[in-house]
Amino acid sequence: MVIGIIVAVVVVLLLLWTVVGYNGLVRARNGYGNAFSQIDVQLQRRFDLIPNLVETAKAYMAHEKDTLEAVTAARGAALSGLSAAQAKPGDPAAMQQLAQSQGALGAALGRFTAVAEAYPDLKANQNMAQLTEELTSTENKVAFSRQAYNDSVLTYNNKRQSFPASVLAGLFHFEAAAQWQIAPDHPETRDAPKVQF
Repeated sequence: MVIGIIVAVVVVLLLLWTVVGYNGLVRARNGYGNAFSQIDVQLQRRFDLIPNLVETAKAYMAHEKDTLEAVTAARGAALSGLSAAQAKPGDPAAMQQLAQSQGALGAALGRFTAVAEAYPDLKANQNMAQLTEELTSTENKVAFSRQAYNDSVLTYNNKRQSFPASVLAGLFHFEAAAQWQIAPDHPETRDAPKVQF
């Protein structure tokens, strides 16, 4: 009888440990998913601002067509990168694609800014000033959102790699999540593009 009670207590404790550990892993995974959705919101805002920025600059930068088209193309690629990451937040390949496409967009915006500096009328345009201020603010929000996402991924990965939760993570197929790292081929994206006019 005593052995039966001990076995029952051990089984109940084991079930309780499994439930608590599993729920902790789920909460951590949902945490980095939520943090990614904050990045998503800021990147969508950024993508919405870029066409307005290009349209405003077109009138002033008529012979800089290549620069404007490069920004538009980079925006399209960045949207694709975001779509891949939205489908699988934390997936290493998706996060690498996101980082590379965002790096290319940052580089294109940097070139755009450098070219736009040569147009004093464009710099003085009220609409352009407002758009660049909003874009700068959005860039800062993207950086903060990226940091929050990376912190959430770190918490999740630490939880899934720590014993005894690592046993449950392996048993229930909790895969490692990838942080959003700056693409090595785009070191210029370590800093937000300067879009002040």
